[in-house]
Amino acid sequence: MIEHQPAAGWIAVEDFLSAVVVRPDSALKHAVSAALEAGMPPIEVAPNAGKLLKLLVRLSGARRVLEIGTLAGFSTIWMAQGLPDGGRLVTCEYLSKHAEVARANVEAAGLGSKVEIRTGAALDTLAALEAEGADPFDFVFIDADKENNANYLDWAIRLGRPGTTVVMDNAVWEGAVLDPSLDTVNAPGIIGALQMMGEDPRLDGTVIQTVGSKGWDGFALALVR
Repeated sequence: MIEHQPAAGWIAVEDFLSAVVVRPDSALKHAVSAALEAGMPPIEVAPNAGKLLKLLVRLSGARRVLEIGTLAGFSTIWMAQGLPDGGRLVTCEYLSKHAEVARANVEAAGLGSKVEIRTGAALDTLAALEAEGADPFDFVFIDADKENNANYLDWAIRLGRPGTTVVMDNAVWEGAVLDPSLDTVNAPGIIGALQMMGEDPRLDGTVIQTVGSKGWDGFALALVR
């Protein structure tokens, strides 16, 4: 029987898989380094998770993607790379400084024509998209302030369609879903969103646990019914 591996082992395996299978390109590596140079927190998705998002966009046949939480555009680039010609990605970023870094990273990746970065509170941006009569989104990635996760899920449904794929990052949060006292700010929002995903008849979902450079975490995957 294989013995349990410590966190260092998880990260080493992730590095191996990223180098051998995932193989992020120079534009993605630049996005990570540009974020660090700008003093942004290193909280972007891991490369293997970014590649998963890209593949899910392709597998779902998505032409319109909505991202809630841009940061420096690392996940944005991954998903935009999965879009076909003529595809479009709208991403919401609260901080203008982060949006500027992300915009530069997206342009450097040659994806500026596919990506629109909107700055401001995501709930305001989502309401504006509805008011504008935006076409339904085929794929939604949620990775922003956890307190609003249930609200973001609701907007994913409202701005999506039957068959829209929804991915919500940070669904385990170092086990805080079992003990909200570990993070009284973020855990309640994560738990509330997971409960909604399990109970809301508009959604059919699951959650996958992960370990690696981002610690003990996971992501939720749902389909809009």
